[in-house]
Amino acid sequence: MKPPPEKHSSPCPQSCSFTLYRLVGNAQPQRREGENIKSITPESTLSQNALSLYLFRVAKPQHMELGEGRNITRIPILYEDRSVMAIDKPAGWLLVPFSWQRTQRNLQAAVTSSISAGHFWARSRNLKFLRHVHRLDGDTSGILLFAKSLGAVDTYSDLFETRQMEKTYLVVVHGVPKQTEWTCTAKLASDPQQVGRMRVDNKEGKDCETSFRVRDTNGTWSLVEAFPVTGRTHQIRVHLLDSGHAVVGDDYYGPDAGDGHKHLPPQRTPYPLGLRAATLAYFDPFLRKNTRIKAPMDDFITAFGFQPPPKPTKPEARTGPHLKTEN
Repeated sequence: MKPPPEKHSSPCPQSCSFTLYRLVGNAQPQRREGENIKSITPESTLSQNALSLYLFRVAKPQHMELGEGRNITRIPILYEDRSVMAIDKPAGWLLVPFSWQRTQRNLQAAVTSSISAGHFWARSRNLKFLRHVHRLDGDTSGILLFAKSLGAVDTYSDLFETRQMEKTYLVVVHGVPKQTEWTCTAKLASDPQQVGRMRVDNKEGKDCETSFRVRDTNGTWSLVEAFPVTGRTHQIRVHLLDSGHAVVGDDYYGPDAGDGHKHLPPQRTPYPLGLRAATLAYFDPFLRKNTRIKAPMDDFITAFGFQPPPKPTKPEARTGPHLKTEN
């Protein structure tokens, strides 16, 4: 019987695009379903050893795979380095406490369970830990940042808390704003009449600030960029409601409240709420350089009947679709 490959320690950083294994004797690496062995290279410095030592490369999936069997959900990985991983969160996944099991779409619980189960997307990265650093509403899609260690959770959480994270959202709203650019500073507080809902309360509420810029309009809806300075619960949604232009598909605020997304056209199914986290930019304290993460936006824009911007003539070089990796 051929012995299984045993792990081989290597100075290669965790974010490399391959995983290293040691093969004993004449054993060959066994291909498992879902694993793509790219190459096998002898290590010349150990050629005199009685045991043959080989390194082979296993391509890392560019997505998470959560769930089992036919219920697997593939979530694209947008960016990854030694400390963090950013995913393209689909609408419908909730960021609730790990122990909160009243939904099968508890994202943190699903990620933790997948890592513990040794699923290939995590095993190929030697991941032992992944925890979200900030939050997105359940029906909001787009960039969600995870940290790979408790120390990284603290570091990147501090960047959010000290407003060193530059966030951009793309929003589809009802109506046509009178101004092409404006800033809302209405204070927000919890609504005592409805649990989980926020309201404008300029007397008792917390300071908030969001800037907006109109990108396009079709007469019924408008495509707006939102730049939140603070990060209060439902901040963008309530500030737009206060400006007279509720988010399309918002089941909490505005004309769509209480609809429950019952009458979505097929193209809107992935985007029940017209709110998507588009970019995240920050100065990385570990890499000591500026980092900018972008989510793909064309499908979101066209789902609401708008035309995406023209493609650049020289697209940015990437290691895969929407994926950047720091070595």
